Amino acid sequence: MKHFFALGAILAGLSVMAGAFGAHTLKSRIEPDLLAIFETAARYQIYHALGLILIALIREPSTLIGVAGWLFFAGILIFSGSLYILSLSGIRWLGAITPIGGLAFIIGWLCLAIGFKG
Repeated sequence: MKHFFALGAILAGLSVMAGAFGAHTLKSRIEPDLLAIFETAARYQIYHALGLILIALIREPSTLIGVAGWLFFAGILIFSGSLYILSLSGIRWLGAITPIGGLAFIIGWLCLAIGFKG
């Protein structure tokens, strides 16, 4: 489970970099609706990166806690990744992939809730 701490920290740092890139570089280069999509990707990335760090700090993790961590990671790749690519490329059909990542996030939070033993 300790690997989730490093993974979460790296992904959180990358989300801050993405946010700064969006605010300072992309703001004048892409359409406002695409910038909003980019910002959504960065926001959900940091939420779930922090979730990974939380998972790493759980003292007695169950199997479901580990599943939650991998689902958060997959969700970041699929949800945020598809939105980053969509916003930078303008390829709108990539939005069809995004809900798969959102579903991974939702199931991850459910696994975290069910698997936590206090």
